[in-house]
Amino acid sequence: MAFSSYPAKGGIPSGNTAGRPSNPVIGDTYYNGEQGILEIYDGTTWSPCSSPSGIPTMTIADVGTSRAFTSGAIAFTFTPNPLGGAPLGFTGVATSGVPVTYTTGSTTTTTPTLTVAGPGTYQVSGTAYNAFGTSPSTSTQSLTVTTVPEAPTIGTATDTQSSQTLSVTFTAGNNGGKSISNYQYQLNGAGSYTAFSPAQTTSPLTISGLTNGTSYTVKLKAVNANGASAESTSSNSATPTNSVTVDYLVVAGGGGGGMHQAGGGGAGGLRSTVTATGGTGSLETALALNKSTNYTVTVGGGGTAVWVDGSNDQGGAGSNSVFSTITSDGGGGGGGYYNVVGGGNGGNGGSGGGGGSSSQNSGTSVPGTGISTQGYGGGTSILVSPHGGGGGGGASAAGQNAYGNNGQPGNGGNGRAVSITGSSVTYAGGGGGSAVNNLDSRQVATGGTGGGGAGGRGDTNAAVAGTVNTGGGGGGESQNVNGAGGGSGVVILRWLTSQGSITVGAGLTADSTGTDGSYSYKRFTAGSGNVSFA
Repeated sequence: MAFSSYPAKGGIPSGNTAGRPSNPVIGDTYYNGEQGILEIYDGTTWSPCSSPSGIPTMTIADVGTSRAFTSGAIAFTFTPNPLGGAPLGFTGVATSGVPVTYTTGSTTTTTPTLTVAGPGTYQVSGTAYNAFGTSPSTSTQSLTVTTVPEAPTIGTATDTQSSQTLSVTFTAGNNGGKSISNYQYQLNGAGSYTAFSPAQTTSPLTISGLTNGTSYTVKLKAVNANGASAESTSSNSATPTNSVTVDYLVVAGGGGGGMHQAGGGGAGGLRSTVTATGGTGSLETALALNKSTNYTVTVGGGGTAVWVDGSNDQGGAGSNSVFSTITSDGGGGGGGYYNVVGGGNGGNGGSGGGGGSSSQNSGTSVPGTGISTQGYGGGTSILVSPHGGGGGGGASAAGQNAYGNNGQPGNGGNGRAVSITGSSVTYAGGGGGSAVNNLDSRQVATGGTGGGGAGGRGDTNAAVAGTVNTGGGGGGESQNVNGAGGGSGVVILRWLTSQGSITVGAGLTADSTGTDGSYSYKRFTAGSGNVSFA
């Protein structure tokens, strides 16, 4: 088959695509300058007969703005290589691990965009192609792709008890390759998202400007330089208040010891929200108090030994201590000498007083009972001569019964240790009972731990008063004199320092203020008045 050239004489004709000869014959050649290729006419069409394109020049960039966390992007810019056939298009490739590969596909634009799975570091290359094939690949470049952050995982919305404010915990997701600069929130699933001002980036987040008494749910978005994440799920419902949560220890005054062969005074009742409470009661719940509102505090005094009715020399009951709605009952007085069948009964109270003795050799004296959620009852006396008085009840144990043929008096019941100030202190011990004389075999009855006073013995050991500000019961007296008085009570309040501060009104004596880690506390030792929080 013979080949001809066009034209018959001279070089190969050239021009753009539209300038091809209108009546070519098989074998005619033509340089298509528009496409940069040599063409030959095969009897039907003009077919390329030159080389693939040369390696293009490639630059790449991260396209992070507003890209969803799961959909990053790489921007390519290709510059054709003048060597080789003119390219018809370009292909960009990115690899993240093996064999995860992403490609732009065949595209005729010199600035294609490649979508990848999300933030991370990718190895990127590219090629050019034309009708004769694909160029060799460019050198591989490394590129860090960024996106908006991953949605945070919502935690718990909580009332901060600071007016119009909620606290919201969360767990941050992937930051999308750029640092988290802020968070946004939406309330009750409606309306646009609001950015925190000033910016907040750590858990918990504090949302202010809410309405006290209104319930809110919260959704969050994380924000970086590329934009905001998808929204989190919704939080629980929480309601802001204007209050402070206050723990308390309220100990009433202890009862006085009885007169003459008498029982010990019962300890003041003990109620607490910290560490332990009195009797068999469960630990109580802290009070949520409104700010700028007055609340009563009363510190109960200790009971004295008084002549009640001329025949029953029972010690005086301790006075109640009060904080807001919490009342601890004063300790019962110790039973005194009773010149009839049956000894003098102990008084009832927060903890009961011990039973007193009798001149009779038979019968029963009844010890005082305690309130089960505040303390225990007193012990019984020995009614046969020589007499001995029962111990007063304490916050953690009943008073001991008098025992033995020698009239051994009963010890006071032990108090309870509470750590509301950060240190363990024992309160509300019962007073010891008395012994009628000082026989060597007759021991002095001890007061219970926590301020209980020891009982008297004969004419050598006088009864001991309960310790002030412990609510300890007074010791019973053995001679024809009054027993020892009970110890005064105490009220201690504790609250989170971050929730506010306390103001103490007139009429109250507070001898210490302190802090224990994140808590503040105030200790009241006497008087009655109001406190408020701000």
